[in-house]
Amino acid sequence: MTLKERWYALGRSPTYRLVMAIFGVVLLIASPLVGALPGPGGIFVFAIGLGLILRSSLWAKRHYVVFKRKQPKIGHWADWGLRRRSHRRRVERKKQKDKAGN
Repeated sequence: MTLKERWYALGRSPTYRLVMAIFGVVLLIASPLVGALPGPGGIFVFAIGLGLILRSSLWAKRHYVVFKRKQPKIGHWADWGLRRRSHRRRVERKKQKDKAGN
């Protein structure tokens, strides 16, 4: 088993997903405290916590899909931030569509 395969297997482990979801919740709770400090740190802590929760929780993913359908422009930025493959596919399709239209 290569290192890459082991890394992906770790991401599918229920224990790892649970730990990452809990860590994401802790970061979400800590973001207002960090936000009180000078600078934009609270925004970044919140975004990282939300990203961890979305990557590790099926419940959060389902709610994210509903949110994204209602707010597609904001969902686009969230996909970009999470570096989702679906975002890259849509961007490539749009580029190809624009080239075909010109």
